[in-house]
Amino acid sequence: MTEALGTRDRIVHTTSKLMQRQGYEATGIKQIAREASATLGSVYHFFPGGKQELAVAAIRHADAEFAEMLTAILAKHPDPGEAVYQAAAETGVYLRETDWAEGCPVTATALETAGRVPEIQRACVETFANWERIIFEKLNSCGFAEELARELAGTVLSSLSGAEVSAQVNRDVQPLETAGRHMQRLINSYR
Repeated sequence: MTEALGTRDRIVHTTSKLMQRQGYEATGIKQIAREASATLGSVYHFFPGGKQELAVAAIRHADAEFAEMLTAILAKHPDPGEAVYQAAAETGVYLRETDWAEGCPVTATALETAGRVPEIQRACVETFANWERIIFEKLNSCGFAEELARELAGTVLSSLSGAEVSAQVNRDVQPLETAGRHMQRLINSYR
């Protein structure tokens, strides 16, 4: 049973990384099986719904992985503005470490499947909502009123998401550092 769980987890993790690097459309079941050291039969055993079902599992995996990292970064810094700045800075470090290949784990897939694959779109929407919730909880726990914390969380996530894409395309952390600094100022202006 442990071996079966190990195989499933390998398949999901591999799919998540491939979709992060090359998107949903360019990621094929055969490539997933090969890179996960799994058979095609194993992939279809765990994911009888095929590529779409596997993509949803991979998005949920990416959500949990990034949510854990984001929560840890925000928890490390008591000041919410500094916490958001550090989240941007650490995202830049990660991008550089992956040679700019591993940006947001769901952006490419969300854009490729928008309006065409409802299950995947729903998983992407839930993922972004989860990350926004984490930022909201940090802001709210630091004394920001609910409505303001919710609005700021959405603004922060949108700004950092765009900055991450720009950093990845330009192969430069500057967009993330700039966005992080401005989000820090914005948050501090409400204190």
